[in-house]
Amino acid sequence: MSGVYDAPVPDHRRKWDKEVYEKLAQERLKELEDDSSESEEEHAVPVKRELLKPRDYKVDLDSKLGKSQVITKTTPAAQQGGYYCNVCDCVVKDSINFLDHINGKKHQRNLGMSMKIERSSLDQVKARFELNKKKKEEKKKEYDFEERVKELQEEEEKQKAYKKEKRKDRKRKADDTDVDPDMSAIMGFSGFGGSSKNN
Repeated sequence: MSGVYDAPVPDHRRKWDKEVYEKLAQERLKELEDDSSESEEEHAVPVKRELLKPRDYKVDLDSKLGKSQVITKTTPAAQQGGYYCNVCDCVVKDSINFLDHINGKKHQRNLGMSMKIERSSLDQVKARFELNKKKKEEKKKEYDFEERVKELQEEEEKQKAYKKEKRKDRKRKADDTDVDPDMSAIMGFSGFGGSSKNN
């Protein structure tokens, strides 16, 4: 009886040869290491983008303001309603979103700039302060004290003339009323006037 059970029973499960698969895994790891070292050499020099700069042009937001335009299915994107960005080839529907877009990361990247700005040195900051100081002094010199006094006097004269004209208009309107004086006396309106001519 013992002879029947001693023979290996064929098993329907698949048997894995661990040594073969371990060798395959080691080879794959070596290939990945070789590829990564090659890619590191290729990507060792990242793409150098320019630092963020201020715009040297004025953004045109008002040219299409208040104008109507017929748009069809065949109208190119640049002529459709809204603001067209030729750098990113997209249409933005309103001015606020357009400004957000042109100041955004995607647009700046398409222009070849990073979102980093140049760090100013102490000398640059001092030079900027000096420049702003000179501008203020020039404005003060241009705006003379005597000119200011003359402007104020002219403004006062205009105000006086305006008030005088208004008073005259009011008097004309009061005098122009088509009310019979006898009728107003009968109704008792004669005492409501501002002047005391009759008394």
